[in-house]
Formats: sequence, C-alpha cells, structure tokens
Amino acid sequence: MIMSKIDEQLFSAHEHALEKEYELCPECGSELSVKHSKHGSFIGCNNYPTCQYTRPLVQHESIETQVIEGSKCPECGHELAVKSGRFGIFIGCTQYPSCTHIERPDQENDKPEVACPECKTGKLEHRTSRFGKSFYACSAYPKCKFIVNYPPVAETCPSCGFGILVERKGAAGMRLECPQKSCKYKRAL
Repeated sequence: MIMSKIDEQLFSAHEHALEKEYELCPECGSELSVKHSKHGSFIGCNNYPTCQYTRPLVQHESIETQVIEGSKCPECGHELAVKSGRFGIFIGCTQYPSCTHIERPDQENDKPEVACPECKTGKLEHRTSRFGKSFYACSAYPKCKFIVNYPPVAETCPSCGFGILVERKGAAGMRLECPQKSCKYKRAL
C-alpha cells in the first residue's frame, strides 16, 4: 500500500513554509507571520495577545488627494479634489467630513434612457450584481421585475414587435438582437 510509504510528518506540520514572513514586528520585535480570519488573510505579530500589531497582506497603492484648481463644490463652495476610496476613484469636497458632496464618473450619461417594454412606466437602469455582473433592470422594481443582461436600445423589434432590442458582441462584431427567446431577429451594427 502506498499510504504506508508516505512520511506522516508532511501532514502534521503546523506551519506552512510559505506563511512565514521573516520580518520583525515594529512594535515588539517578535516575528511576523501570515494569519487567517473570517475576513481574509493578514500579517500579524506572533506575540499576540501581548502585541496586537497587524497589517494587510497586500499593500494597495493609494493615490494622493489631488485638489482640482478652479473647481467649486456645489454644496459649500470650497474646492473639489480627486480622491481614492474603497469603491474606486471619485471626486469629493476638500471639506470632508463637514461637507459630504461626492461625484462619481458615470459611463452611462451619454446613452438615452430606454423605457421598460413590460410596464411602460419605468426606465431600464444599469445595475451591478453582488458578484460583479452587469445587467439592466426596470426602475419600477419590485412592481416590475423586467431584466436584460445586455445594453438595451430604444428600438422596436421589426420581427415580433417587442419594445426594445439589445446590443451584443458576437464573433462577427457588434449586433442588435431581440431579447425575446422566441424571436430570432439579429442585425449587424
């Protein structure tokens, strides 16, 4: 049997060789190692709980706050600055936290609004799922649960008469097609 020939010490090792940091704690001088928690991995002092030094496993590059010369906050009148946060880069007031005005770059500003083909009262809005997938849903949710996975275009399907078409990328390039499964209408852009 092969299992009897395997060295059992390989499976009983308490520390993984790659989890050693071989740095000294800047607070107490003890060794640092990779620790694991329910929120992810981090580097922590081996002298815990006496020393509670920790730091992130990966140091993210943060941009310095850059003031935009000649800009004005619409709420308080002070200058605006380019800042970096946990959701990415944004423009915010230099007087934060007393003024909480922020502006995020919006890629969908140049696209016209598309009316929901089901309820006719809502508009299709770009959303992102908790897994990072993009989709377009009716603004009248939860009354209307209409959803499409591709960017909608305000054009009626010439084949079945459905209220919108969607933009899809295929092997032959971009095309417009009907989102109804029963309709097979497709047209190159």
